[in-house]
Amino acid sequence: MSTRDQRSRRTFVKQVGAAAGAAALSSGALAAQPAQAPPQLAETPRSVHPTLNRRARGWLRFLWEKSTTPDDWSADGVPHPWWDRYTSPVVTSYGRFDLHNSSYALLVMADQTPAWREVYTRIADGLASRYPTYWGAIDWLTQIGDDPRRANYPEHVMAAIPEHLRGRYNRIGWTANGVDPWGLSRDPIGSEGNLFFRGWFNLVLGVYRYVSGDDKYERPFDVTGYGDE
Repeated sequence: MSTRDQRSRRTFVKQVGAAAGAAALSSGALAAQPAQAPPQLAETPRSVHPTLNRRARGWLRFLWEKSTTPDDWSADGVPHPWWDRYTSPVVTSYGRFDLHNSSYALLVMADQTPAWREVYTRIADGLASRYPTYWGAIDWLTQIGDDPRRANYPEHVMAAIPEHLRGRYNRIGWTANGVDPWGLSRDPIGSEGNLFFRGWFNLVLGVYRYVSGDDKYERPFDVTGYGDE
């Protein structure tokens, strides 16, 4: 047998072996292999005493860091980037929505571990104290009158407005402080409108009162108004 024939046969055998190996690793063969479950967080050992699991404690630590880390919610400052000012743009993309959304977990945690009242009180106070600030009420303090851009809303925004009002009606989320018949309201809490602001703020104050037992916010406190008054 010539050297050329030997090489040809050897090459043929290698090619057949490679093809057989590829078939063994086909999608069907791989699918037959049992899938490995993703690793799970270790749960807190069972206890007769009230406790929070590892995930809840992690969330509590994050709430503590957010609410106790100093940042500036005045007109001269900017809230820390971890306060959510990005979700649902132009509707709920304001830091105050993160304040009341962050308060819900405190109610559950405080009932589960009431001995940690001091921790929950500090967090709730950090949430409540940021609410009556410039950045807490920034939409009411800056969206004065009708929206000057309402005739040029993007198509998806226009689609949410009745056709006969498009171009003459403000988008959802525009507070329109100052329009008739109410006029300009300098106080975001004492205004005729802005009810949703007061409603959510009242919720946060209620959470503070519930977890702390303190009447701090039942006494007068400062509120930032129009013109940073």
